[in-house]
Amino acid sequence: MEENTINNKITAQSATKNNIETIKQPQSTMFANYPDIVSVEDLMEMLQIGQVLAYKLVKKGEIKSRKVGREYKIPKINVISYLLNGTEVKS
Repeated sequence: MEENTINNKITAQSATKNNIETIKQPQSTMFANYPDIVSVEDLMEMLQIGQVLAYKLVKKGEIKSRKVGREYKIPKINVISYLLNGTEVKS
């Protein structure tokens, strides 16, 4: 019985690692024409949304970002993650 528990844990860890790798892989092809860190204006273009919705997504934390001075800096991987499953990728 203990062996089954260990095997289940190993399988769960592998599944989690595979999910992260699956999310990271599209980064190289999705939005290839954009830099690794994008602005709100880039986000609007990428998602084809308006300014109000773009700021709403960033301010509510639905797309993780960092405010630097007066501008939001958004890692492209967080935009991709939002599109794929609505979560931030954690390394």
